[in-house]
Amino acid sequence: MRTTTIVEVTAGSDAVQDLLPLVFAAPNEALTKAESVLRHRPEPLHASVAHQVIGIWQRDFGDMRLALRHLRRARDWAARAGSADREADVLATLGVALVHSGRTRQGLDALGRGVRRGTGHTRARVLFRRAYSWWVLGHHKEALEDVRRAVPVLRQAGDVIWTARALTLRATVHLALGSVERAEADFASAEDLWAVTDQEHDKADAVESRGLAAFRSGDVPAALRLLDEAEERYAKLGTPTFMLSIRRCEVLMAAGLAAEALAEADTAIAELDSIGGQSTRKAELLLAAARAARHADDPATATARAALAVRLFAGQRRAWWEAHARLVLIGARHAAGKRSGRLVRDAAAVAERLVELGAPAAPEAFLLAGRIALDLGRTTDAERHLTVAARSRRSGPPLARMTGWAAQALRARAAGSTRGVLEACRRGLDVLDDHRMTLGASELRARATAQGAELAALAQQAALRSGGPRRLLVWSERCRATALSAPPTRPPADPELLSHMTAYREIAARAEETRMEGRPVPALEREQRRLERAIRSRTLHMRGEAHGDDARFDVGRLLEQLGDGVRLVELAVVDGRVQVLLCGQGRVRRFEAGLLAAAEREAEHVQAGLRRLAHPGAQARLPVVEAAGRRLEELLLGPAAAHLGDGPVVIVPPGRLHRVPWALLPSLRERVVSVSPSASSWLRARETRPPWGGRQVLVRGPGLATGGEEVTRLAGRYGGATVLEHRDATVPRVLTELDGAGLAHIAAHGTFRTDGPMFSALRMADGPLIVHDFERLGRSPYRIILSCCDTARFATVGADELLGLVTALLPLGTAGVVACSAPVNDAAVVPLMLALHEGLAAGLPLPEALRDARSAMPDDALHRATGWAFTAFGAT
Repeated sequence: MRTTTIVEVTAGSDAVQDLLPLVFAAPNEALTKAESVLRHRPEPLHASVAHQVIGIWQRDFGDMRLALRHLRRARDWAARAGSADREADVLATLGVALVHSGRTRQGLDALGRGVRRGTGHTRARVLFRRAYSWWVLGHHKEALEDVRRAVPVLRQAGDVIWTARALTLRATVHLALGSVERAEADFASAEDLWAVTDQEHDKADAVESRGLAAFRSGDVPAALRLLDEAEERYAKLGTPTFMLSIRRCEVLMAAGLAAEALAEADTAIAELDSIGGQSTRKAELLLAAARAARHADDPATATARAALAVRLFAGQRRAWWEAHARLVLIGARHAAGKRSGRLVRDAAAVAERLVELGAPAAPEAFLLAGRIALDLGRTTDAERHLTVAARSRRSGPPLARMTGWAAQALRARAAGSTRGVLEACRRGLDVLDDHRMTLGASELRARATAQGAELAALAQQAALRSGGPRRLLVWSERCRATALSAPPTRPPADPELLSHMTAYREIAARAEETRMEGRPVPALEREQRRLERAIRSRTLHMRGEAHGDDARFDVGRLLEQLGDGVRLVELAVVDGRVQVLLCGQGRVRRFEAGLLAAAEREAEHVQAGLRRLAHPGAQARLPVVEAAGRRLEELLLGPAAAHLGDGPVVIVPPGRLHRVPWALLPSLRERVVSVSPSASSWLRARETRPPWGGRQVLVRGPGLATGGEEVTRLAGRYGGATVLEHRDATVPRVLTELDGAGLAHIAAHGTFRTDGPMFSALRMADGPLIVHDFERLGRSPYRIILSCCDTARFATVGADELLGLVTALLPLGTAGVVACSAPVNDAAVVPLMLALHEGLAAGLPLPEALRDARSAMPDDALHRATGWAFTAFGAT
């Protein structure tokens, strides 16, 4: 049902009374019709409506200066028409526009006059818009009061549209105050009402609001899905989505995608500036950008954005928002290294202000005040603030509870209680695990662990101080590669997703062919990026179904599996220094090695050397690379290198060191060496049983310098193997054959995407085989050999997680992988691979077969570098 405050009149063929509802059903159509009304010299009442419609359009989607100009004209024409209700309605719209332009006092004055001028039904609509303005300003109590007065009148008048708007607003205010259940009830009621209207913009807003409610209740995949649906609806209407960007930034940050949130906020700010849009929205976007920059470890950007947001909010008299911006500003200054008593006082003042305002962010502010006080040695002040922050650990959404457990851990550390620190960290990380397993996408699971980075660091520091290497090993395991503890949720049989992936392969293949011809490919690259966004969006919507490994890591079980002959070396990083945990012969020993930062620099030098050695004629670089390997060993293993024994060695490095070519280190050069993301992953791989039948699959991709010679020769060795090459080596066919295979060998060009690790790929005949494709496998091959460059490269995300081709395979049933961490010489790879398969045919595990294959290579720089570049992952 539609109701308006004006009588049934027409201008031309259009009903003027329909223009106001139309502006939120079809905004651009309403704008065109309103402009048409003004061209026909309308009477004052009609002119007032037309100017109001144009003002609303400009206010929400265009230039605020034009909006105010048209709304003032609408007010003047309403006064000439002598209609008090018409004037009240325009005053309400003008008041909202003034508030959005930062003229808070003028806006509230206009809204107050509107409430006094209006009667009955019209007055209820004005009350709704004043409630909306109170919400924008952060005055939630006043907003709820005005909505409480408006809703019964709107319902009694049978005004479906405005009742739905009022319920949506009330739900949004409840969310701001942390009342998720009340908000969900109001959203549900509003959605029922929207279903019987044609208000498409309002319907899109309702979907957006449901996304925010899903996020507040802890359902990140549902939030992302609903926000994407809302964006699609807005796109059909051709309207900007600044509020949506603010909400998406919040969800992206919670998902560990801070860099993307910062990019989205900055893009929206630039777009808003370009059209002269609402200054209130700009301030909110600046706050979103500041928060994102803070989460992305960019304190300089966070400080700049937050400082500007504080100034804008203060000028707009928006105390709620100003307090939140000040919280981010203080946190950014602290992250930049600033420590002072004034900073403690500022944080405490913001915390108290947030309590007064009823803001759920208050515990975060108390935690910050306590943390800064601890840095300054003010233990009494710290205890007071941390005690308040710790109260949030018992209830609320996951991230709020983690804030409380972080505060509790800091309290225990200040009191000297190692047990208390570890208990608080355990409880906080348990909360994170529960949250993480609601996420279906492996990327989100990995990135979400960033929320627990502080708890993980506190636990490891406490474990190191307690002096027990077993305890440090347990906590090192608790904090690494947790995203691999269970397979990701399989992408659904989603026709749209499958269509996007097919189109993506086709476009990527065309772009590659065009580049090889030396022609520019900007249009193809744009389409490729669009499809990547679509694929990623669909996969991030997946809700988690798999449960993690409920069994806690058991040191005794690990030592039993290692026996007397195998050593497992787990490298933990505590306060920037590498701690070597040497496991084997029934015990765990700890050795201290070098600084992580120095090891990372040396590893980069080694990688650069291997790239040079991949080309003939670089023999002179070999001594330089070997010297770098000796320095790297000292930094990573230190005195532990002398205690490795004679048997196989399993290396468990932190995520930032997974590119190290471990076979280059002198003490590991002649050994059987394998690498695992965690000791728990190694145990799971060791206990993985091969599939029945043990099929062999050999795949040859296009464009190899050797023509894939190794596959041709291996096909003769494995008489019954499935060989996919030329036109048969398509992604669908390759995936079908890989599923459940015993052994797979893929010779293809590999690419690692630092900007999007889930799009790292192997080149097949019809385009790239990407990580998202591997995750569709029911069971990945028991053993897989990736005879391709850069297949052992990973993106380090979250607390200590890895994204890449290898890590996509390990949770899906693969027990062993051979992959390459650097560019290699194609010709030199062939004899290495043939020798590797000779070892496998003799019954050797992958790590031992790879060791023997290296030994069988010619003793020149090219072949030695090729052998060092390949690593065995897993356990067999």
